[in-house]
Amino acid sequence: MSLDVYLYTEEAQVQLEQICVRREGRTIKISAEEWNALYPDREPVVLRAVETNCVFSANITHNLNKMAEQAGLYQLLWRPEELSYTTAKQLIAGLQAGLGILRGDPERFKPFNAENGWGTYEGLVEFTGEYLAACQKYPEATIGVSR
Repeated sequence: MSLDVYLYTEEAQVQLEQICVRREGRTIKISAEEWNALYPDREPVVLRAVETNCVFSANITHNLNKMAEQAGLYQLLWRPEELSYTTAKQLIAGLQAGLGILRGDPERFKPFNAENGWGTYEGLVEFTGEYLAACQKYPEATIGVSR
């Protein structure tokens, strides 16, 4: 099970070709060079360029929900509608604060790492940072969440 977050704009954007892999409970995009270093004997499945209103999407495992709760991020990430948040700009201050809490005390959060390795402190920091950057880039974008 995972959390998928999206940001949508009114104007469609061209999303370039992507290679995606699952790593530590997240779906991440990697370059062709990274793929070739990891899997030199296999061809990647490439998501082709498309025109879409979705300008950002990210995925993370539900295994990190307790860690997110401890950092004050759970509602912002998993349930923004409960805060009546509909646009990216509404998430910015909370994501900044939660990311600051995470980065300020890594040892507090590492015990929440998933025992099976599928969900780590580092993964939540990276996910939150990427989501924050996208919210700052597209502040008027509409939030979408799938749990």
